[in-house]
Amino acid sequence: MYNNDPRTVITLDAGGTHFRFSAMRGCEAVTDTFELPTHPDDLPRLLEDLRQGFQHIIDQLPERPVAISFAFPGPADYPNGVFPDRLTNFPCFEGGVALGAYLEEQFGLPVFINNDADLFTYGEALAGALPMLNEKIRNAGGVKEYRNLIGFILGTGFGIGITSHNRMFVGDNCCSEIYCTPSKWGQDLIAEEGVSLRAVLRYYRELAKDGNAARYTDSYDIYRIADGELAGDREAACQAFARFGEAAGYTIAYAACMLDGIIVLGGGVSKAAKFYMPALLKELRATMHTLGGNTLGRVPSYVYDLENPEEFGQFVHGKTKELEVHGTGKRVRIDTQKRLGITLSQLGTSRATAIGAYCFALHALDS
Repeated sequence: MYNNDPRTVITLDAGGTHFRFSAMRGCEAVTDTFELPTHPDDLPRLLEDLRQGFQHIIDQLPERPVAISFAFPGPADYPNGVFPDRLTNFPCFEGGVALGAYLEEQFGLPVFINNDADLFTYGEALAGALPMLNEKIRNAGGVKEYRNLIGFILGTGFGIGITSHNRMFVGDNCCSEIYCTPSKWGQDLIAEEGVSLRAVLRYYRELAKDGNAARYTDSYDIYRIADGELAGDREAACQAFARFGEAAGYTIAYAACMLDGIIVLGGGVSKAAKFYMPALLKELRATMHTLGGNTLGRVPSYVYDLENPEEFGQFVHGKTKELEVHGTGKRVRIDTQKRLGITLSQLGTSRATAIGAYCFALHALDS
């Protein structure tokens, strides 16, 4: 949509440990990333770090940017740039921070802040997973086109974003969330307790027999153990990701039922797909029953693994047949299969989020 746009927007990857600043033009980075450590417990220092980081990027540009646009995790009053209470990763936001107004005052530029999962999904819908999928379908001789994307961040937490017909869904309270829905492991637990970095670590510690499970603090360590690259209990590591996939699939199935769109996965834990995807797909393809004895799919549409070439081939063509148009002698060809697909981020989570932030800012300015 904005691949050739000449305007420049300043972006930020706001992590819990580091701020990474950059600038984007035409959906491509035009500066090196500038990184500063995050000080989540010290509000004056955090605000000064933001000011310095954005100014550093502005000083590198040959022209004045048109906006600042970036993402934060968790719920907030994003249209007004206000965080009314503390975020998990930013305790210094306790009591509320008008971050957007502060930055607008500092730089004299429009400032747009949005949820990270929303912008990740928006970026993949405009420039990543969704347009790439539709192009592959056309090239393979398929005719169905998809216009809805459901994005999930599988990382420190469990986030969801929705884009429909190139429009990012925000909600009346900017609080469209998945982390707080019921868990596979008990209705009184939130889903994030089973679908997060800490969940993978907990699963491994519960299952491992190597005696050193507590020393691992990152899910990437568990991935390396499962892959045979790092010493540890390999079977326990594989089972930990299988449990993760089962819990993720249980919750993602609810979203697929209600939203009826292609599913894209991002975030650090998503890279371990070969270990959790079989269990996730099993949940998405599970069946349920009525009191009358009928069997129904857990998700009304069959969900294909789009990373699997054989399944992609089946997904493209669906199930077609011809119907006679009554009384005319004519026949029409129809596709009788309801189907969706699940894929991994095609841009990388950080780049997809930055593109989402860039496009959101330009769309808002143009509107």
